Amino acid sequence: MVQHLRKSITALAFFLAPGLALGQAASAPLKLKPDAPERYVVVPGDTLWGIAKRYTDSPWRWPELWRLNKEDIRNPHLIYPGNVLVLDRGRGQLSVAGTTKLSPRTRTESIAAAAIPSIPPSVIEPFLTRPLVIEPDGIDSAPTIVATPSERVLMGTGDRAYVRGLGDAKDSTWYLYRRGKALVDPDTNQTLGYEAIYLGTATSARPGDPATVSITSAVEEIGVGDKLLAAGRPQPVNYAPHSPSVEIKGRVMSIYKGLGTLAEAGPQSIITINRGKADGVEVGHVLAINSRGGTVRDRSRPGATVDLPEERAGLAFVFRVFDHVSYALIMQISKPITPLDVVQNP
Repeated sequence: MVQHLRKSITALAFFLAPGLALGQAASAPLKLKPDAPERYVVVPGDTLWGIAKRYTDSPWRWPELWRLNKEDIRNPHLIYPGNVLVLDRGRGQLSVAGTTKLSPRTRTESIAAAAIPSIPPSVIEPFLTRPLVIEPDGIDSAPTIVATPSERVLMGTGDRAYVRGLGDAKDSTWYLYRRGKALVDPDTNQTLGYEAIYLGTATSARPGDPATVSITSAVEEIGVGDKLLAAGRPQPVNYAPHSPSVEIKGRVMSIYKGLGTLAEAGPQSIITINRGKADGVEVGHVLAINSRGGTVRDRSRPGATVDLPEERAGLAFVFRVFDHVSYALIMQISKPITPLDVVQNP
């Protein structure tokens, strides 16, 4: 049962490590900014995206500057604070001073000298493990809190609970969840899944059916009917901005800032889109966001209307992918982004 649930509910936390990935080859040559620096010293707090914007208006194509291939990208720990980046305009190539080509390598450094990340990790950290995307029936058979000591209605840190469905699971640490709102595809009106509201953590205290668990942390009140999922072990994933190698076209479903929802998105807001792994979306993909054109009254002809074209509104970096849904961080914006706006290849 627990093994089945692990397939139904993806609880894999990952931390975006620095890297550069090579997407679909662009037809037009990469254009450098006229004021792109000939030399740049990497400092703590830099991100790959931020440095890329110093050199080009197409930061997702930055791997082209480094002449990276797909093998290089598999272990992309490349750039560290203190590195001096040198631009060869004649060859259209960027390298670290003293090298001809940036290559993956392993370094033992202090935390302060760790390789720089792709995007600001603090912005996306709450979304690396929550909210999760649950398949429509994926939480129904999960281990469930069925009773509380002294018949308490709500519980928090330090309380105990009785759980049915743990069976002979060997896991000692569990995440607590509650099913949240439906994620509905705006094109098909099909429910792609549900967001799972993260409630806290628990540890096994006594086996049995029901088993007893101790609540070790709580970010929301916990009660009868709430579900448990084995915590597992986080798996790091290395990726950085790159263009999709297949055609992607979808829509914005939801917008978040912190863990709350918004009607409009601004810089560093997080969006869900109705495309995922099954559609070819990968962690690290950069997608353009186009605002819907809409239909307005044609002022030149009484009673007539005109369909306005879509307009580029921003760019988003995909950092978490499920089968039919993905989460992305808005990196650039030229106008407010709203649900139903279009996402596609940049």
